[in-house]
Amino acid sequence: MKKCSLLFSFYILFSAQVFAAPYDHIHLAATDAQEAVNWYVKHFGGEASRFLRSTDTSLPIDRVMYGDIAVIFFERDLGEGSVGSGVDHFGFSMSNVAEVVANIVADGGKQLGELVEFSGMQIGFIEDPWGTKVELINDPDLRGMHHLHLSSPDPQATLEWYGENFGGSSETWKGVLPALNYGDILLLVSQAAGDVAPTQGRSFDHLGWKYEDLTAAENTLKANGVVFSMDPREYRNIRIAFAEGPDGVRIELVEP
Repeated sequence: MKKCSLLFSFYILFSAQVFAAPYDHIHLAATDAQEAVNWYVKHFGGEASRFLRSTDTSLPIDRVMYGDIAVIFFERDLGEGSVGSGVDHFGFSMSNVAEVVANIVADGGKQLGELVEFSGMQIGFIEDPWGTKVELINDPDLRGMHHLHLSSPDPQATLEWYGENFGGSSETWKGVLPALNYGDILLLVSQAAGDVAPTQGRSFDHLGWKYEDLTAAENTLKANGVVFSMDPREYRNIRIAFAEGPDGVRIELVEP
């Protein structure tokens, strides 16, 4: 009864939230960006791409596009994996979970635990060859890129923080888990089993949101107490900044 009451309170608190900042990208580490791009396209689909979907062949192919969301690869030392940090994993939705898990295991990945059922959906977990945990879920309501799954000692407060600062529509996903819905991706937060490490330098380095006016976003977020580790600056032909989320989660803000 207490759990239902907390979920109801969360829903009432955030029912007025609307989509504020489109979700933009995930930034992972890999020893070879092109190899990682090929591996992700092979197993999860998507479109291999360059910076801003450029056709300039002098730019490396270092990302996979899933609609408007990019999975981008740093070429650097991998550091530790995503598990144990403030971002435990992210997920894809597909109908053939068991087949994809088997193919991944045969292609350098690891299966984490057994396949399970959740709300009538089959779920499997894998670790990619570079240390990032990925969930595969058969959710017919949202195919392709599916969710970000954070880990926190206080999941409700963490989810509230993201709702207050990055918007998103609150919901109780599948009638069970509080979530923020950004239209093409969900954000979920689970209870951490122990201490949570910062994401920077690990295989899953940071999250990313997109703003049309980064200066206005900076002013609003700083007024709300958000700490910036890097103020807005030019990068190639875009502007970027970095902020600090709860539990050591690194967040990039992008103005395309």
